Amino acid sequence: MELASYADYAVRLVNSEEPERGTDALTGVEAVRALFGHSDSPTARLAEPADVGRLRAVRARLRAVFEAAAAGDEVRAVDRLNGLMSEYPVSPQVSGHDYLDESGRPRWHLHLADNAPSATANYTAVACMGLAIHLTELGADRLGICQAAPCRNAYLDTSTNRSRRYCSDRCATRANVAAYRARKKQEAAAREAAATATG
Repeated sequence: MELASYADYAVRLVNSEEPERGTDALTGVEAVRALFGHSDSPTARLAEPADVGRLRAVRARLRAVFEAAAAGDEVRAVDRLNGLMSEYPVSPQVSGHDYLDESGRPRWHLHLADNAPSATANYTAVACMGLAIHLTELGADRLGICQAAPCRNAYLDTSTNRSRRYCSDRCATRANVAAYRARKKQEAAAREAAATATG
């Protein structure tokens, strides 16, 4: 797996809560395991009830990274990310499990935190490393917060022209429809005001 793709772990964790809507999907051990994508993986099986609170705390800190980047404060975003990475360091290991090439040899790849002491430590180390790679390769302005109220989900902008403003097509459509309706309402009010003034 390409290391930058681990940035999706950060997005997944941040978006497990929608503060503007008052929802939180990170409610128990199974929700923690689901974050890993493979709830039967050895690392996901490390999850215990204490990881819920620990990951919620990490989630708030990761959201602050995205919010700082989205606000154009790259230094603050990087400082917050560096703080997380010093607290949750990666411990890389080369692995060849389950992957064989056509000649039967292992396909060597890198695991970032397999020997972490907890599910939280593993997940956070991997998420932060992926986010760091994404940020350094593409720029801090590629970390965003959805501009469609009340969404506020985090996203990674992978567009060619750095123009993404919404976390999904659904939010983009909803925002465009709301803007269209607001324009039409304003035009109607202006016409009514003009008619009243001349009449």
